[in-house]
Amino acid sequence: MLQLVMRRVTWYFDFVSPFSYLCLARLGELAHVELVYRPVLFAGLLQHFGQKGPAEIDSKRRWTYRWCQWSAERLGLPFRFPATHPFNPLQHLRLAIAARCEPAAVKRIFEALWSTGAEPGDAQRFAELCGALRVDAARLGDPEVKQTLRRNTDQAAAAGVFGVPSFEADGELFWGVDSIDFLKAFLADASVVQNAQMKRLDALPVGASRRG
Repeated sequence: MLQLVMRRVTWYFDFVSPFSYLCLARLGELAHVELVYRPVLFAGLLQHFGQKGPAEIDSKRRWTYRWCQWSAERLGLPFRFPATHPFNPLQHLRLAIAARCEPAAVKRIFEALWSTGAEPGDAQRFAELCGALRVDAARLGDPEVKQTLRRNTDQAAAAGVFGVPSFEADGELFWGVDSIDFLKAFLADASVVQNAQMKRLDALPVGASRRG
């Protein structure tokens, strides 16, 4: 009997990203794929590509926060910005890895950060979160956990992942929560990116460059 092989899609995310939290709410639309959760350090991607994050430009920060609040309300998603942002997501990323990136664990971490308005660096709350996920906080210092996060980030950058959330499917990248429809179209028919017009765009010459 012929067994169908599910398409594999990798989801790159960082807990510091409100866009990643909004994207989490739409992952159910990808029910017919093998979805791999891949935590990465967004700051590492920014450094690799020499970019600034949305929160590092005042006007962009204000717009980003407003758009995310509006989008969450539109989705009916419990949402409240943490007490401070940006925050250092390192421990939360390591916690996800120590919890084997189980979808339920990733969701629990996101909700702790993005639905409560609490301070992300609150040590007591983080200890309670570790307990709820049955992860010994001491494990977060394991070289294996740290190396996994570094490797995830390095491999993402090498694949061209420049921001979060991003998806990778069959070597193609789809960036942002608003790319899910594009991704679904590609999964249904690869010709949406593998056609003459898209190939022209891929090879389009640069007409002018900004001086550094």
